[in-house]
Amino acid sequence: MSADRPARRVIAVAPMPPEKSAYALARYSRSPDSIENSIKWVHGHSSEKFWEQFYFDYGHASIADLGHVIVCFEDITELAAVRLEDEPVWDGQAKSSRYQNFASSGWYVPDAIHGSETEGTYLGVLRSLGEIYRQLHEPLVTFLSNREPCPQDMKAAEYQRTIAARAFDATRYLLPLASRTNVGQVVSIRTLEKQITRLLSSQLPELRMIGEELKDACLRPPMNVWGELSGQSAGLNEPMAPTLARHAKANEYQAGVYSDLSRYAKEALKGTDLDQPASWGKQESVDLIDLHDPVDETIATLLYRVSQAPYRKILAEVRNWSEKKKQDTMAVALGSRGPYDELIKEFRSGYAFIFDVLMDIGGWRDMHRHRRCQQIQQNFTTVHGYDVPPPLVQAGLADEYRQAMDVVLSDIERLKKVSAEAALYAIPFGCKVRCLFKMDFAEAEYIAKLRSGVKGHWSYRAIAWHMKQKLTERYPSLGHHMQATSPDIEDTLTR
Repeated sequence: MSADRPARRVIAVAPMPPEKSAYALARYSRSPDSIENSIKWVHGHSSEKFWEQFYFDYGHASIADLGHVIVCFEDITELAAVRLEDEPVWDGQAKSSRYQNFASSGWYVPDAIHGSETEGTYLGVLRSLGEIYRQLHEPLVTFLSNREPCPQDMKAAEYQRTIAARAFDATRYLLPLASRTNVGQVVSIRTLEKQITRLLSSQLPELRMIGEELKDACLRPPMNVWGELSGQSAGLNEPMAPTLARHAKANEYQAGVYSDLSRYAKEALKGTDLDQPASWGKQESVDLIDLHDPVDETIATLLYRVSQAPYRKILAEVRNWSEKKKQDTMAVALGSRGPYDELIKEFRSGYAFIFDVLMDIGGWRDMHRHRRCQQIQQNFTTVHGYDVPPPLVQAGLADEYRQAMDVVLSDIERLKKVSAEAALYAIPFGCKVRCLFKMDFAEAEYIAKLRSGVKGHWSYRAIAWHMKQKLTERYPSLGHHMQATSPDIEDTLTR
C-alpha cells in the first residue's frame, strides 16, 4: 500500500441525540472531514441553528432521515395503535394479543362520556365482551389439547404456550378496539414529525392527546435505563428532538380533507344505493380488480375511503361520470391543500394489482403490517357483520360466541346514536373491515408466501391464499411462480 493511500475504514458510531447525529451525518456528507471531526464540530456548534436553517427554512427534509429514535407508547388503545402504525415508513411492534390475556388490561373510556349514563352503557358492552372472552378460553384450550396431545419431543411449557396462543387466536375476536396495548417503534425524526402532525390533525381526541405527549417526549431527555445499568453516571441528558417538537403542529389540510370528502360523497353518490349493503350483492373476501384508467382509479379510491361500499361497485359508478364531475371530486380532495402539503395517500395510483379485501379486524391487523404496498382502509364499522373463528365451531362453542356478538353489535348501534366515538371503540376484532391493497407482483408474491404459512392465523392465511388464486386465474404465467400454502394444510403446534 502506498504511503499516501488512505486506509479503508468501517466505523460503528455510538448512539447520539437524534438531532445531533443527523447534523453530524449531514455535515459529513457536505465536507471532507472524517466522521470523528464532524462529530467534534457538531459538539461545538448549535444544532438548533442548523435545523432551523436547513430543515425548516430551506426544506432539506432528507437530513431528518439520519437521526433515529426509539419511542414506546404504553396503555394506548388498539385503535390508536392502528393509527400509529399507518405510517408507511415505520418499524415497530405492538403488544401481541396472541400470547397474553388482554381482558386484564382494562378498557379505554373516552373523556366525552366520563360520568354520563352513556359511560355505563359503553362499559356494559365492553364487560360483556370481556366476560365471554374469558369464558371461552379454557374450554377452547381443553378442546385443542385433547385434539392435539403434546408430542413426546416437545417440552411441556412450549406446548402449553402454543395451545394457549391458538386459543387466543380465536377468543381475541371478542376484544374491542378500546383494549389497551403497548407499541414500540424505531423511526427517523423525519417520520416522527409526520407522525406527530398526523396525530395532532386527527378527529379522534385520544390521538390528538398522544400527539401532544409525543411532542413533549421530544422536548425531554430520553429514558436511559441501559446506560444506568451499564454504570454510566448520567445518560443522554439532552432532549431527544427539541427543534422538531417546537415546529410540529396540526395540519389544516389533513384535519379537514376526509370530512370534506365524506360530505361530498354523500351528495355525489345520492341515489346510487352504494350506501345500502343490500345493494352490494355477494361480498367476496378478496376481489382482484381489472386494470383501469388511473383517473378513474384515483376518483374511486377517494370515494372508497369515505364509503363502506366495495371498490368494484364504486368504480362502476365513477366510470359513468362526466369529466367535470371527476374533476370536481379531485378539487374537493385538493381544495385545502397548502403549498407544502403532501398528497393524501389515496392519490397513490397506478399499481398493477389492486385487491379489495374484506376480513376480520384481528386478522387485518397483521396484514396492516405490510409496508411495500398502499393500503386504503375504510372506517371501522359493524355493517359488514362479523366472522366466526373455525376453532370455536369445531369445539362446539360457536353458539355462545354468536349470541354474544349479536347482542354487542345491537348495543353498539344504539350507542352510536348518542356517541359515535364510544361506539367506534366498542367494535370487536371479530367485525369485518374493508381495505384496498395496491401492490406490484413482488409484494403480492411475498404476502401470499408469508401469510399463507401454517404458523399463521387462519384468517389471513385464507386471504393470502385467495390473493394467489385470484392472481393466478387472471395471470397464470405469473401465478405459477407464487408460492403459497393452502389453508387446508394445518399444523396446530407450529407457531
